[in-house]
Amino acid sequence: MKFAHLADCHIGGWKEEKLKELGIESFRYAISKCIEENVGFVLIAGDLFNTSLPDINILKETSEILANLKESDIDCYIIPGSHDFSPSGKTMLDVLEKAGLVKNVFKFKEDRLVFTTDKTNTKITGILGLRSGLEKEKFRTLPKEHLEKENGFKIFMFHTMLEEYKPKDMENVEGESIKNFPKNFNYYAGGHVHYLLEKEFGKGKVVYPGPLFPNNFKELEELKHGRFCIVDDNLNVKREDAKLKDVLNYHINADEKTPEQVEQEILEKIRDYEDKIVLIRVEGILKTGKPSDINFKRIYENLKNAYCILRNTNKLTSKELSEIKIESGDIEQVEKKIIEESIKDFKEFGNSELINLLMYSLDIEKGEGEKNIDFEKRVIESGRKALEI
Repeated sequence: MKFAHLADCHIGGWKEEKLKELGIESFRYAISKCIEENVGFVLIAGDLFNTSLPDINILKETSEILANLKESDIDCYIIPGSHDFSPSGKTMLDVLEKAGLVKNVFKFKEDRLVFTTDKTNTKITGILGLRSGLEKEKFRTLPKEHLEKENGFKIFMFHTMLEEYKPKDMENVEGESIKNFPKNFNYYAGGHVHYLLEKEFGKGKVVYPGPLFPNNFKELEELKHGRFCIVDDNLNVKREDAKLKDVLNYHINADEKTPEQVEQEILEKIRDYEDKIVLIRVEGILKTGKPSDINFKRIYENLKNAYCILRNTNKLTSKELSEIKIESGDIEQVEKKIIEESIKDFKEFGNSELINLLMYSLDIEKGEGEKNIDFEKRVIESGRKALEI
């Protein structure tokens, strides 16, 4: 018997349509591979979707892919993650479960977590993930004795970061201690943190498969593509790559260069990019001009045969953007000072009165009981009035 372990699919998470499509295709590829490998069942350890209420087309495509599993007589077990579970308790996972496409194993009976038994006699249970790590309280108050005494091959699913195995860039984020997990399980199927992990725990293993598809620019740089695991009953973990497109990374140092020089360097460096994901990270302090002076439109036009192009200029600045010194004061005074100083460098934005009006538009709060669509219309209308359009 063998099973598949997926996590953090974040289907529908990318704004870029090409990458949103690739996220779906990565899920399609993983499920096809599970069918090809004839796994006994599939585990999805949270964040199947990037939101609790995904777009209807995203839901439709995901359902069609999961239906292929069902037609192959392979069950899919799932827990909600911090993204696909909402504080109201509403989640599209309930719709998928009602349709018989997945089984949510986060279930209680008489205040005790219960097992869901697969036809392979594997017993599966787990704790969902919540925003801001609020699921930690569930681990600390969870009755564990009955779970630990249960016989058979057991799997515990979770969607949280483990305190004992935190990566360096998350050292200041509080995780949950594995000491609070129920013991005597064969396999602990993790999700939530987007890195690879395989550790012994008691008689079993704790595993993070990594995201099924990178979820942001940095992950695309570092991971290149998604992954999932296929595990046998001897706990041999085989990592499968969901590599559908090649990723090219380019780092440009803009120190003491003009926007035109940066643009030319980008065009000279990038080669063999057809049907590939191209990542352009530009960092440094420009000699002259502003970051917005770099003609990325021209760059995109020259690289139009790439599958997708993403740029990151978060650490690109200009000598022309002088530091604004702010004395202590209330928020309104600070905002006024920043606007007055900044308007000198950004004359294209008009006068400070216009900026104040736009800031007011963006500061509008949603009314109690107001529908999202009505709130968005109100914000847009306020912005149009400020811009006189």
